[in-house]
Amino acid sequence: MTEVLRLAGITKKFGSLAANDNINLTLAAGEVLGMLGENGAGKTTLMNIIFGHYVADSGHVEVNGKRLQRGSTVAAIRAGIGMVHQHFTLADNLTVLENVILGRESLWRPGQQLREGAARLRKLSERFGLEVDPNARIGDLAIGEKQRVEVLKALFAEARILILDEPTAVLTPQESESLFATLRRLVASGHSVIIITHKLQEILGICDRIAVLRQGRLVAEMSASGADRETLAELMVGRKVVRPRPETGKPGDPVLELVNATTGSGSKDMQEAKLEVRSGEIVGIAGVSGNGQSGLAGAVSGTVPLIEGKMKLRGKAVESESPSRLVSSGVGRIPEDRNSAGVVGEMSVWENLVSEEIRSPGFRKYWIALNKTAARAHATTLIDAFDIRCPGPDAETRLLSGGNIQKLILARGLSRRPRLVMADQPTRGLDEGAIAYVHGQLLDARRRGAGVLLISEDLDEVLDLSDRIFVMYRGRLRETRSRNAYEIGHMMSNPDVWA
Repeated sequence: MTEVLRLAGITKKFGSLAANDNINLTLAAGEVLGMLGENGAGKTTLMNIIFGHYVADSGHVEVNGKRLQRGSTVAAIRAGIGMVHQHFTLADNLTVLENVILGRESLWRPGQQLREGAARLRKLSERFGLEVDPNARIGDLAIGEKQRVEVLKALFAEARILILDEPTAVLTPQESESLFATLRRLVASGHSVIIITHKLQEILGICDRIAVLRQGRLVAEMSASGADRETLAELMVGRKVVRPRPETGKPGDPVLELVNATTGSGSKDMQEAKLEVRSGEIVGIAGVSGNGQSGLAGAVSGTVPLIEGKMKLRGKAVESESPSRLVSSGVGRIPEDRNSAGVVGEMSVWENLVSEEIRSPGFRKYWIALNKTAARAHATTLIDAFDIRCPGPDAETRLLSGGNIQKLILARGLSRRPRLVMADQPTRGLDEGAIAYVHGQLLDARRRGAGVLLISEDLDEVLDLSDRIFVMYRGRLRETRSRNAYEIGHMMSNPDVWA
């Protein structure tokens, strides 16, 4: 097969940390290469070097036998490389066509060539099965349609090598299958694809070859046809990984009740929600991003007020919502965005670990000042108990990997033995080892008698952990008895079901 991309001796260091260590890798025309690795293994750094965002300390990138200019995104695009980021880079107030042609036309041309652009966009859509209305406003599109626009942007720029970062992270099973059908058309026409994902079953289903990074080094390359999930997980983390499974439980009394709870009138708000979470059970909330999950999580966390309805904790109505009040009432919070809402990056690890307990008598000196000795000792205990890998309690939290920041949040929220755990996207962006750890902690909380509200866009996660499942669509909640991913996916995306 014809080689279209070659990485030769790529090394990149950030201080003393070797993010990429002498990596040699190739990609052939018409090939799908899966890229696996733990958080912090160097996958994103390597892709950013290919796309020109970073400059390698040593080594070089070749495209079709020619060296690629270092540190130039423009050069990468001109060489036929396109990158589809996990978080969409689209302007919601512009149309599909305007987003696709943005930056593709010369500043010296008198006006945009919209008619020609629309005709070309329609041809690409038809050829690769990426149906979307060129005149539709991005803000009005579903998640799966936005994903198609991101791919079309790259193809419109004549990309022959596509890099996809977690492409199915927020898609329903049906949308994922549609994307994979598009990828098969692309490779059949000679395009090449690199996929970064933590979903091992998808890697095995769509890829021809798999590369595994660990601690910045390429530790394995293999054909996807000869691989399995257990082997890949072990190669990623350097040890055997087994995700825990919930045992049959006996739910107790309600710890959370929502009665006609409403946070607003928009489609992204929670509307007239009726929900009950009992002690000793995990209630999963499935849904495509932006369908009211943030309103639900905010209400239970105390950051979003209810404008109608009621919320009860252990049978008592919550009169005024505030994070500190709910924490003191026995709510453990795992927020969706661990970096902006979960921790303060500039603060130390120990400060973040005790941030919800600083008013506790055990951390006060003379009832006025913070007892730093006691606080740091408590933090050190949690660092050991939850295996938070950091230089020490005084290290800045922003220097930790995503997985270790998530462990910090779990340690802070679960160490107090809360009666209700609100876990919003608890494993987003985590590797297989970290996912297994987080799942184990949530199951341990359930086993101790806590009620767990699990909000996740990862349908497999909801199916694996939940005792009961609700689907959220345009702010509304509905319980489902189905454990079939495709039936639930249909509920997540089809308005006719909710009519």
